[in-house]
Amino acid sequence: MKSNESHRARTPTGCTALRFRKAARLVSNIYDEQLAQYGLTITQYGLLAHIRRLDGVSIGDLAAELAMDPTTLTRNLGPLARRGLVAVAPDKKDKRARALSLTKSGAATLVKAAAGWLAAQQSIAAVLGEDLAPLSMAIDRMLERLSE
Repeated sequence: MKSNESHRARTPTGCTALRFRKAARLVSNIYDEQLAQYGLTITQYGLLAHIRRLDGVSIGDLAAELAMDPTTLTRNLGPLARRGLVAVAPDKKDKRARALSLTKSGAATLVKAAAGWLAAQQSIAAVLGEDLAPLSMAIDRMLERLSE
């Protein structure tokens, strides 16, 4: 095979973004189905988990951590705050910023919903089989490179 033909054989055709978005929707649907019984979506579960890990994080810092627009993050936090799962308070270091923390109810909801998250993880692992580990590593490398 000539060099150009070899390169074309390894280069995907079609839109990479479309592939990722379609895969993300299908994977998100699996998680959403498992988390629905806990009143959460995968986006909400992920936010609760990050807020637990980064207790007191500002909206701006959490948005950066998630590669998310702060306005979109604020919109996604609204239902969690209204349900009393997340507390939003003035940041102790910067009074202009808002700090996020889980409430007791938020922490309890996250613990209960972990069973749904785990069921979704296992479902994805069953579908992907031996492809899961290399795919996860490739996505991690991609995220690292795109974040530079």
